[in-house]
Amino acid sequence: QVQLVESGGGFVQAGGSLRLSCATSGIDFRITEMAWYRQAPGKQRELVAQIGNTGTTNYLESVVGRFTISRERAKKTMNLEMNSLKPEDTGIYYCWARPWRQPASWGQGTQVTVSS
Repeated sequence: QVQLVESGGGFVQAGGSLRLSCATSGIDFRITEMAWYRQAPGKQRELVAQIGNTGTTNYLESVVGRFTISRERAKKTMNLEMNSLKPEDTGIYYCWARPWRQPASWGQGTQVTVSS
């Protein structure tokens, strides 16, 4: 059974930093595409950053230069380092994983709140 557990969310002032982590189990981490999505109140869920099984990355334009996605194979964990946070980064951040030839799974989400 696939399990994705996010951690690291919280409350921070604008300009601050947070590090999100997604611990995985029940998947072959080596062949899994992973990503972070977020959903702000009243808005649709959007892709923030994604990382392929070979380490290739892609970012939402508004977070380029501020966020860094990474994966740690030994720990089967994906991270999102968020710097220079802005109030518009506020939302619930979700971990997403799609092993090769298998359905995608979602984590339960972690709240990030950035005050102005």
